[in-house]
Formats: sequence, C-alpha cells, structure tokens
Amino acid sequence: MRWDLPAEDPVRVEDFAAVLRDLPALSGGKFPGRGAAANDPARILARLLLRRGIGDAESAARFLAPSLTDLHPPEQMSGLQAAVDRLDAAIERKEPMLIYGDYDVDGTMAVIILKTAIELCGGSADFHVPHRIREGYDLRDDVIERAAAAGIRLIISVDMGIRAFAPAETAQRLGVDLIVTDHHLPGPDGVPKALAVVNPNQAGCAYPYKQLCGAGVAFKVAQALMQRRLDEKDQTRLLLSFMKVVAIATIADSVPLTGENRVFARLGLDALRKAVNPGLKALLDVAQISSKRPPTSTEVAFRIAPRINAAGRMDVARDVIELFSVKDVTRAQQLAAKLDKLNSDRQEEERRILRAVEERISGDPALCEAYCIVVDGEGWHRGVIGIVATRVVERYHRPAIVIAREGEEAFGSGRSIRAFHLLEAVESSHNLFTRYGGHSHACGFAMPAANVAQLRAELDTFARARLTSADFDPVLEVEADLDLDEITPRLFRALQLLEPYGAGNHEPAFAAHGVRLTAPPKILKDKHIKLKLKAGEESKVRQFSLADPAEEPGKEELSEVAILTTPRCHPDGAAVRRDEKAEAVGAQLRTENRELRTGLQTENRELSAVTFDALGWHMAERLQQLPLLAGDAIDIAFTIGHNDHPDFGGLELSLRDFRIALAGPLPPAH
Repeated sequence: MRWDLPAEDPVRVEDFAAVLRDLPALSGGKFPGRGAAANDPARILARLLLRRGIGDAESAARFLAPSLTDLHPPEQMSGLQAAVDRLDAAIERKEPMLIYGDYDVDGTMAVIILKTAIELCGGSADFHVPHRIREGYDLRDDVIERAAAAGIRLIISVDMGIRAFAPAETAQRLGVDLIVTDHHLPGPDGVPKALAVVNPNQAGCAYPYKQLCGAGVAFKVAQALMQRRLDEKDQTRLLLSFMKVVAIATIADSVPLTGENRVFARLGLDALRKAVNPGLKALLDVAQISSKRPPTSTEVAFRIAPRINAAGRMDVARDVIELFSVKDVTRAQQLAAKLDKLNSDRQEEERRILRAVEERISGDPALCEAYCIVVDGEGWHRGVIGIVATRVVERYHRPAIVIAREGEEAFGSGRSIRAFHLLEAVESSHNLFTRYGGHSHACGFAMPAANVAQLRAELDTFARARLTSADFDPVLEVEADLDLDEITPRLFRALQLLEPYGAGNHEPAFAAHGVRLTAPPKILKDKHIKLKLKAGEESKVRQFSLADPAEEPGKEELSEVAILTTPRCHPDGAAVRRDEKAEAVGAQLRTENRELRTGLQTENRELSAVTFDALGWHMAERLQQLPLLAGDAIDIAFTIGHNDHPDFGGLELSLRDFRIALAGPLPPAH
C-alpha cells in the first residue's frame, strides 16, 4: 500500500492555527493549557481543516460547531414553494395523499419524514414502497393507476422520480398531481412533467448545497411545510426530532458529510442518544447501540443502516415504516427483531455468494488478470450482489460487477475504484442492457443472460484502455506525521470536533515513524493483531502548567489543576447567605472540579507512559508476510480512538498499515 502525505504551507498552517485558538470550540474548558505549544491541538486541526477546504474563522466555526441556524432557507430550492402550496391545499381539503418512496434506507427514511410532517400538520398520507424483486426501482404506471382508482389525487415521490417520464405522463392523464422530490442527477432530457420537481441538482436551481440525499430533500419540504402550518415554538423541537431520521439516511447513503449534511449528521447523532420513538429505541437496542453516548457514524453505517436495508433487500421495506410509526412497545420490539433476523440472513447470503465469487476468480486465470472483474452466478440474491461487489473491490482493488442470473434474465450491480468511471464504462456497452443507471463509482442494470460473456469482454477492453496496473495499487491518504508523544487526550478531544466522519470528511489517518514494539505481537481471534508500541528515545514527557518556571526562576507556579479547583470566594464571605441554590451551585462546581482533576491526572499519566496499544483489524495474515519481534522499529499509519472500558480503557490506535521503519519521514505528495 502506498502512503500519500499531502504537501502543506507551514506559514498558512500556523496563521490558521492562531485563528482557531480563539474560536469558542477550542477556547472552552475542554482544552486547558493552551500555552503548552508542543501539545497544542490547534496546529493539527489547522492542517486537517485546510485539507478539507476550510481556511477561515467563519467556515471553521460552522464546521466545528454546526447548529440549526446553519440550515439554508428551504424556499431557495426550485419547485419547493409550488410543492408546499399543493401539500398545504391538500391538508386544508382533507385530501388523501400517497407518498411513493424507494426501498433502501434513504427512501424509507424520506417516507417517514414526509409522512410524519404531513400528519403533524393535520393531513393524512398513505405510502407505497416497491418490492425490490417484483417491482424494482422507481415509479411504476400500474401503482399510479391503482392509486387514481382509489381516489388519490396527489402523489409525492421521495428519493426517486427524476427520470420517471412515462409515469409522470400517466399521472397527468389520470388527473393525479405528481410532486417529484429526488436528489439523483437528471438525465439529458431534463426533468419529468410534474406539478413540481424538487431537486437541488436540476438545471436552474440556485439552492446553495447540492449534495443532499433523498431524505435530506424530503426534510427541506417538511421544514417548509411546518413553517407554513405550525407555531414557531414547535418547529425547533420537531426539526431536531427529524434530525435523527435524516442523519441515519445521510450517513447510510454515503453523501458527503459537509454543509447541511454535516448539520444533519452532527445534530442527529446527538439526538439519537435521547431517542423516544418506540421503534427507533427497539432498533438501537437490537443493534447494541449504547444510550450513554451519541452513536458514531460508523455505528450508524454498520449497525443501524444494514438492519433497515435488510428489509428492502431480503423482504418487504414496509416493515421499516411500520417500525418507526408504531406506538406499541411490544410490536416495535417484534419488528426490530425481524429486521435483525433479516440482516443475519443477508449476511449469510452475502458470505455464500462471496465464497462462490472468490472460488470463481481464483480458478479462472482470465478473471485474475482482468482489469474489470465481471462475475456471474445462477441463484444469487439480487438484493445482496451490490454489497458483494463492494467486497470484491476491497479485496482485489479493481472495478467489479457481480451478476445474478435468473433463467434468461440477468441483474448486475457494480462498484469501482477512484481511477475508473463505472457509468461511462457501462454506457459504452449500452446496447447489451434492457435498462441501466448509476454514477462514477456504482451502477446497476438488467440484461439478457446471453449477453454476460460479451459484457465481460467489452468492459475489460474498455478498462485496459484507461487503466494501468499502478491504478490497482491501494493508496492510503495520510494527513500528517505525528509522533506518539504528541498523541494526548487533548488532541483526541480536538479531533472529536471533526466528527462525524464519512464521505467528504474521512477519519484522519496519521503516520508515525520508527516506533518500537515493547512486546511480541498478539493474535486476536485468529484474525486481528494487537501491538504494544512506544515512541523513540527522544520523546519527552510534557507536563501542563500555566507559567514557565524558566522565565521566573525560583517561582513556584500553581499547577493547572490547583488553579482550576481553587474555590471562587466572595470578597466578603460572611455577607453571602447560604441558601439551597448556592449549595446546589457549589455542589456542581465541586463535581466539575473533581472530574477535571481526574481528567488532567489521567492525561499526565498517559503522557508519561507514551506507550500505546495498536489494533490491526484483519491483519493477522500480514504477520506471516512481515514477522515482527519485540524491539523492532516500524512505521505505522493509524487513526486515534478511545477504549471506554472502565479498567483498562484509554487512548488506543487503530492500524491502517505498517511496515519496517524507513530511514526518514514520509515525503509529501505534490
């Protein structure tokens, strides 16, 4: 694996670090000892924020401490005003409505957001979520026809519809008003002829943030509708409540966690800690998400989202909407348990298909050498092949398409690498498909099974004309060199301000050079490794103080703990009446002082050790390729985490890669 370290301008970093030190997010009580320059987290944060295109105080303040005030006015989105006018009229006239959404996390969460908002505003809305296998993605004429026959005169699509030209014409012919809300890119023919199209990516839309997911667009419609029909005092509370759901969708859909998406994710994750909805609480419980702290974006992506997605992949996504709508705790627990079981079934099916794919690739030299892997099998579950394609890309570091054959039909899902535009590749063979779609890194299609062999040949030819073998080498972007003795609780708390991590804001990886193993490596569960590492001999223990004794010889400085725990007394203590309120404030101060004292003592103990546990997930095989012994010097690429165990918790490193120590630090990429 190649490590890439970006070049930086040291002067710009220092100047921006000075700006960051004055921001409330960094100047508060969580970051005492700002004068200790060697342990100043502002310099590291400056590097990381500049890498993310943030270089001024205002942008940094919004990024580090997002709030509801950072949301854009919804009426700036084209088509939204007309959509809200029609929804408002339907509510006034007590018209029945139908919300038509996708079967994945984004689509089901969008249905829940809009359905709940309509009901809170006094309306009533039914919903339809298509069956992945029987109906497939996007609006269908027959569903619209059945809705019209049942008296529905308003249909709102969520997370779909931007290319549904024929269904839009069907709705118009039947006298049904169609509102399309979507986030996918429109095609070359523009947008469907609907009553309103709400999509920040449509031509002419001036909305300042374009990367919303489908649930994010639905949220903006709900926000405008509630502004129209509800008291202002209720709006903030309800918006924060909706943040939980839109955060799950935003993280699950892998849209960039920047701009408004960062507001959704940050506030929504915090609100999930205080979930009151019976279905949501039951889902968090089966996903084993602790209520003692907000869940991380990783927990949402790998514990919550897969269980929601499993309904649409393996069964019927209607269960998800019922889960979030039900009031009965027992029924909520039953539905959550069902989603958990479906997710287990999905995992087993994924493992089965992946084993078959790996056997096929290892037994076929042509597939081993392919520049674009295309592998097919009879009876593979259509709802799982996209996840399997992701696993193939992760393992073989090249574009991959996995195809499920069902008799004379075949259904494919593909994933790609950074250097290869997958949709362009698929479009080059467009005559082979009955339908297809996607973007640069993912695609989906249907085709006659007889065309699979030709597709394999054409895509490999297309890929060989655009890729070199070097494009298959995995690249790890390292954001900064960091000595182990620079890793402190203060730095960890500063890095937490960058969370949540995800697309567009990846968890920062650092590199440390010449660190030494203090003990032989341990193998955990035959798959993982645990290393005990210490910094080089030149590392020094750094203690916190507010005064530099070198500047005032002989002066005994007060420690930071002593200063911060000294009671704040009234000039005339006898004049202050001791009452219950004062006692409560005093008790609170004493509690805070004890916590701060404990935290700083822990910090100094950890600094004095400068020894870390480093966990390498699924790296046991690496030790066979590169055996390590106690005392060996290695270079490591890692992220910084925290083990919350009450007895042996503390800061720990998560290895991204390791190698025998090089002669010097990693040269920056230009």
